Amino acid sequence: MKRKKEEIQKQDMPYEKFMRFGAENLTESELIAIILRTGTKDSSALQLATQVLSLAKYPRVGLLGLYDVTLEELMSIRGIGLVKAIKLKCLTELSMRISRATAKEGLCFQNPRTVADYFMEKLRHRETECVILVCLDSKGQLLHEKKLSDGSVNMSLISPREIFLEALQSRAVNILLVHNHPSGDPTPSRMDRELTENVKELGEKMDIPLLDHIIIGDNRYTSFRELTYL
Repeated sequence: MKRKKEEIQKQDMPYEKFMRFGAENLTESELIAIILRTGTKDSSALQLATQVLSLAKYPRVGLLGLYDVTLEELMSIRGIGLVKAIKLKCLTELSMRISRATAKEGLCFQNPRTVADYFMEKLRHRETECVILVCLDSKGQLLHEKKLSDGSVNMSLISPREIFLEALQSRAVNILLVHNHPSGDPTPSRMDRELTENVKELGEKMDIPLLDHIIIGDNRYTSFRELTYL
């Protein structure tokens, strides 16, 4: 009877469940437990995984929230040393890169939805604004992707002059602007609208049109083109 109970418990362990049912049928805690592999004398790998997920802060909970959790916070859990903490941070980075690689397959710079998907995982986790200039050739293919601002708190620090100096250097035929709103709300601010209008007017004079300005929120986006501002 005891042996049968032990066999049932073993079947419920993450690794065994993976072998029987596949990764898609595992919980987030079970998936992390497999990455951790071992627990401690007092806590199983699954219990450690549950503690890891509890570090995620609202509104980003679960696996998504691990992106914002630091190495120090992970290592505050008894049983999570530097090696395991690094593994977990690499897991979140791989997840983001896989999402971006998947989005890139359907990327079309004439389609705001696909552009937003491509930049979503890169930008939506950030706590400060990041502004990216996308330079395109005559066929609409990517020539250059330039980070114009990293860590600023608003768009007022970006000038049209800086944008077009970079566009000319890249021999761009068309350009797009992409930036994030750390609040998660992609609604354009007054400064967003003013900058877009200024870049649009200067682009028309220089024959380097601004195709779109896309603002990334938390799994949401706003396209100036879709709003018919461009």
